[in-house]
Amino acid sequence: MAKPSIAELESHMPQTGSVAWIGIRPGVRQPLIAVEKVEAVAGTGLRGDHYDNPGGKRQLTLIQGEHLDAAASILSQSEIDPGLTRRNIVVRGINLQALKERRFSIGEVVIEATGDCVPCSRMEENLGTGGYNAMCGHGGITARIVSSGHISVGDEVKLLPENA
Repeated sequence: MAKPSIAELESHMPQTGSVAWIGIRPGVRQPLIAVEKVEAVAGTGLRGDHYDNPGGKRQLTLIQGEHLDAAASILSQSEIDPGLTRRNIVVRGINLQALKERRFSIGEVVIEATGDCVPCSRMEENLGTGGYNAMCGHGGITARIVSSGHISVGDEVKLLPENA
């Protein structure tokens, strides 16, 4: 039996994840507000979030809960409040890096991953000394919204087939 190619390996992902937390920012430098459900607007962003970006590559940001756990460990903290990372959605159970430049769904919403969401200097301010470096490599991804709908805590996160 022939070994699968990297392209074949990247084309499927049996794991699915779930939404663990959602936050929106009503204004610049304001704290994120945790919500149970948010409307995702295709081509724009999350309803109520000040950072809507019509046509842009950064309409929402996602981070893995497992990476928050890793950063907390690096900082010798028991946990990190997701709102302090300035990301909109925390997921668990699926590798976000494997979704880069791919389409995936969160509940009824189709999302396209567009790149890395690197940490900013606010991490030092929000997480304490060493916060920026603790978040390096753990910042999550940026994405655009392809189809509108609602995203709720608990929604399934899964890779979509290439032709979806």
